[in-house]
Amino acid sequence: MSAAPRVVVLAGGVGGSKFTVGVREALRRRWPDGQGGSAAELTVIVNTGDDIWMSGLRLQPDVDSQIYALAGVNDTERGWGRAGESERVSAEMKALGAGWPWFTLGDLDLGAHIARTGWLRDGVPLSEVVARLAARWPLGARLLPMTEAEVDTQVLTDDGRMHFQEWWTRHRASIPARGFVSPGIEDAVPAPGVLEALAAADAILFAPSNPVVSIHPILAVPGIADAVRAARGGVAGVSPIIAGSPVRGMADACLDAVGIRTAADAVGRHYGSRRDGGLLDAWLIAEEDAVLAPGLVASGVPASVHPLWMRDLDTGAALASAALDAALATDGR
Repeated sequence: MSAAPRVVVLAGGVGGSKFTVGVREALRRRWPDGQGGSAAELTVIVNTGDDIWMSGLRLQPDVDSQIYALAGVNDTERGWGRAGESERVSAEMKALGAGWPWFTLGDLDLGAHIARTGWLRDGVPLSEVVARLAARWPLGARLLPMTEAEVDTQVLTDDGRMHFQEWWTRHRASIPARGFVSPGIEDAVPAPGVLEALAAADAILFAPSNPVVSIHPILAVPGIADAVRAARGGVAGVSPIIAGSPVRGMADACLDAVGIRTAADAVGRHYGSRRDGGLLDAWLIAEEDAVLAPGLVASGVPASVHPLWMRDLDTGAALASAALDAALATDGR
């Protein structure tokens, strides 16, 4: 393809934001606009299943991770939040016995939460709220929430339900999960622009995000999975599993809960091939998992082997470029 493409990324979590930065850089290098950006169009459909109300504030961890990473203000050492943070407000809340002591909010981060909550209380639609937050910096990408409905992910355990953030952040996924639900998601609708972006895309990329709690909630919004299957552009996914272990986080606990092995081939088969009613035209697995490629291909999942570790901007851009090539090569199926 000689013309600059329209690219859509489905993403959630810190790993997803790292991949999005790589995609933006790959587009800048391959289709430069002469002004330091790219002539290509990049849209990110972000998981909002991680969203939560806390102390009267609406938090959107995955949306904020995308914004901070693309803006270059994320804390790369901690892996979440803003760089150069202070935590005076959280310390005062803890002294007052308010909030959750295991969920620390930085002062800069709180500024975003307060602004978001104020706009939502004033009746501003969530898509516009996300756009206003993203306008704080020149991101080089358009961010869309998967839906404007509140469909927070809950974890099913032997003792009942808890919000995903409590299970993930407080308990570090140590409590056995029996499943995950997003109450109300069956009645949700895609946020404005989501279906249109998927229909117009030349390439759709699944970030190496948690398949269960980052990518699945996006696809569970009625209409989104069907739009991916019907898209004229190619669809490529990147495995979040390397050599039997998650690239980041505790995705293995999530996969175990829904009966999927923590393996690159198992996740690829979970997504499935579009020609067989699934979602993928291409599935990128790591060099460490090269032995799995023939079995995936034989089962109908079009797998290829690439370096998947995103150690810096160059390796992230190289992975993104490989995913783009795989999707663009199957443009139009």
